[in-house]
Amino acid sequence: MEAKKNPNFEVGRNSGLYFAIGLNVMLFLSWQVLEHKTYEKSDIVVDFLEVEEVEEEEIPIINVNAPPPPPPPVAVQQSIQIVEDLDEIEETVIESSETSQDEAIQEIVAVDDVEVEEVEEEVEVAFALIENVPVFPGCEGLPKQKMKDCFQQKMQEHVVNNFRYPQEALDMGLQGRVSVVFIINSKGHITGIRSRGPDRILETEAERIIKLLPKMKPGTQRGKPVKVTYAVPIFFKYSEG
Repeated sequence: MEAKKNPNFEVGRNSGLYFAIGLNVMLFLSWQVLEHKTYEKSDIVVDFLEVEEVEEEEIPIINVNAPPPPPPPVAVQQSIQIVEDLDEIEETVIESSETSQDEAIQEIVAVDDVEVEEVEEEVEVAFALIENVPVFPGCEGLPKQKMKDCFQQKMQEHVVNNFRYPQEALDMGLQGRVSVVFIINSKGHITGIRSRGPDRILETEAERIIKLLPKMKPGTQRGKPVKVTYAVPIFFKYSEG
């Protein structure tokens, strides 16, 4: 008795379908393995950002009382009235007021009648170039050279006798040379005092000394009194001790 195959249990009939399904499953798994990515946990940093809520400041609303706009300009109605010209107007003739050359010249003045006044210019000469130096009180009647030497000696004595060191300059430690330039004018008075030094305090003291100079007999150039400029250095120096 021969055994018969059941067509419902024939394995080889669907083998091609099973092979195709298995092949697709393997290809899908292989693709997933190739596309799979991994990350190191140590490279991942997680930070937290804290955001504080900022309170907005309320700006008060200020009502400004603005002045009202100016009123519109008032339209002015102009009326023109035409008046007939009844009166005759007489024209005014203006005559020329210019005079001729003959009328303008009334008197011919000769050149000899014109007086020319000479204006004397006040000359300023340096002390080293003056012909006759100013005479300091106490130096009268000396020759020219001795007069100049006496003037310089009297000037030094005057500075020494009237010298006073300002206390403010001592407190500040100020010292140095002050150059003073002044003018002995044609009347013998001291004018035009100028000074230059390390500080205004010392300059003021030097000018004070020069202002105490007495009136002198003015210096002369070609027999006429002239201005004479003179320069004197004043040294301010103190010693600690």
